[in-house]
Amino acid sequence: MNRGFRAFWAAETVSGFGTYITTIALQVLVVITLGGTATDVGLLNAARWLPYLLLGLVVGALIDRRRRKPVLVTTDLGRGVLLALIPLLYFLGALSLPVLLAFVAVFGLLTLLNDSASQSFVPRLVPPAQLLGAHARLDQSASVAQTSGPLVAGGLVSLVGAPLAVLADALSYFFSAIVVAGIRVVEPAPVAEPLHLRRDIADGLRWVYRHPTLAPHAIGSHAWFLFNSMLTTAFVPFVLLGLGLSAFELGIALAATGITGLLGALASSRVGLRFGAGRTVILGFAIQPVGWMVIALTPSMAVWMTVALLCVGMGLYGLALGLQNANEMGYRQAVTPDALQGRMNTTIRSINRAAIVIGAPLGGLLADGLGYRAAFWIGIAGFVAVAIGIGLSPYRHAKHGDPVSGRS
Repeated sequence: MNRGFRAFWAAETVSGFGTYITTIALQVLVVITLGGTATDVGLLNAARWLPYLLLGLVVGALIDRRRRKPVLVTTDLGRGVLLALIPLLYFLGALSLPVLLAFVAVFGLLTLLNDSASQSFVPRLVPPAQLLGAHARLDQSASVAQTSGPLVAGGLVSLVGAPLAVLADALSYFFSAIVVAGIRVVEPAPVAEPLHLRRDIADGLRWVYRHPTLAPHAIGSHAWFLFNSMLTTAFVPFVLLGLGLSAFELGIALAATGITGLLGALASSRVGLRFGAGRTVILGFAIQPVGWMVIALTPSMAVWMTVALLCVGMGLYGLALGLQNANEMGYRQAVTPDALQGRMNTTIRSINRAAIVIGAPLGGLLADGLGYRAAFWIGIAGFVAVAIGIGLSPYRHAKHGDPVSGRS
């Protein structure tokens, strides 16, 4: 891989590490510091992804008309400043759930812009034949961050409290902005022709939902994000309140996802090239509900036994994610022309995140109304349905090396 990608890889690794710290710290902040419920955690998660629902398709069309590097630098700086304000407001006594939700929504808007530019930036750093390997490396780093981030987050939250723990992520975004600013990359000049927003958005939608293999995967991933957000929303209060574990023990369970996710990411290129992108991704979808079944069946017993079972469940889940993510991203970027990269990535990602806006509060309501385990079983049933649906679709024939066209 070239120097530009290595620098981008380093920036993504550090900021990804900080993100896992903030993800846990904010949820602990809601449940423990602000005395919130599972529904409140759901609202927090929904607020973060609400901009994707409202503006995702528009941002995708705009990103395809802009150089991506300046967007990455500006949004990283903005996210760093925003997160640094959270502990300040807390110590001033001005931090409440509504204020936190507003901050998280603005953070989500900056993340939307950054994600759209980031996913479309990688194909400008590496050639199509190296996209699978590039995303495998990014996934490997993300898995390492996912392993150590929750442990560090649990320790930081226990040591200095949830509000101060957020500062670690603020620093990681400042680092990312500095590193990305130093990358030398030749990007096409911004599109000079008049903006036809409706046409540009429609072109992106047509590309995704008329493509013989991208379409079934995109639709399946939308459903997956709905059920996944229900499961992950119920998980944190289930561990902290239902099982009575500490933030550090929660971090241990979540770290198992990163350990096995790294193993999956290390194997993802080899498995994907041997069996095909479609079959590898479908295998991941099939493994995930098994992991969540283990979690749903975990009783409250000796702490080490409870944590061990949670680690098994989260480990299976992480292994599946590690196997499939690089294959998903590498395949869909390789079969999409550069002029549509921003719209393709943001179309899929925006509707995925829109599903979180619905699924996260729903998961919280189900957990508060029916119980944590009942919410888990509903989400697991959804996972099984998604695996079967994608497994029966043309996506199972998707292979790396398929041409850049509407046909696979």
